[in-house]
Amino acid sequence: MARYTGADCRRCRREKMKLFLKGSKCDGPKCPFESRPFPPGQHGRGRTKETEYLLQLREKQKARRVYGVLEKQFRGYYEEAVGKKAKTGEVLLQILESRLDNVVYRAGYAQSRDMARQLVKHGHFTVNGKKVDIPSFRVKEHDIIEVRGKSKELTPFIVAQAQAGSKTVPAWLEAIPSQMKVLVHSLPARQVIDTQVQEQLIVELYSK
Repeated sequence: MARYTGADCRRCRREKMKLFLKGSKCDGPKCPFESRPFPPGQHGRGRTKETEYLLQLREKQKARRVYGVLEKQFRGYYEEAVGKKAKTGEVLLQILESRLDNVVYRAGYAQSRDMARQLVKHGHFTVNGKKVDIPSFRVKEHDIIEVRGKSKELTPFIVAQAQAGSKTVPAWLEAIPSQMKVLVHSLPARQVIDTQVQEQLIVELYSK
């Protein structure tokens, strides 16, 4: 399965903003973005002419990198969103937010989406009582996500339980750290999604 294997911090520098891909490291003084807040590469400090196309492309790349989705899958999400009656950009973000790895991250059970993806792949979660090891699995309203019995004894989940309450959980989810459980009350509306992405630029890019 194809995946990005380069340095995560280069992706933040390329987008000229923190994408919070490395968990707690992003909040500390060791974050490379703090000392080098400019794009990587020989010409990173130079000025780039910001054309309309470039702005749209960068916004799409930013969304892909935040959620850890490759181009083919991201394009598939966009085409699915186009077929819905609601605003395409908002539906696209809702689809990305409803991925199981994102829900695990949003609930505070992983320090980053990469970590959440790995935990899901290793089969540590169930959805409505059934084991799910597919990070892109889409949760639905009223779903119940839970850490499997023996997995609760693993270090990542012990740490997550100890740090419960330190991270704000979005209103559409309810995390119950004492039971290592997440309740999906609804799918998120745009106003409660805090991802700093201008989704309309992505729509404009793909609709050309």
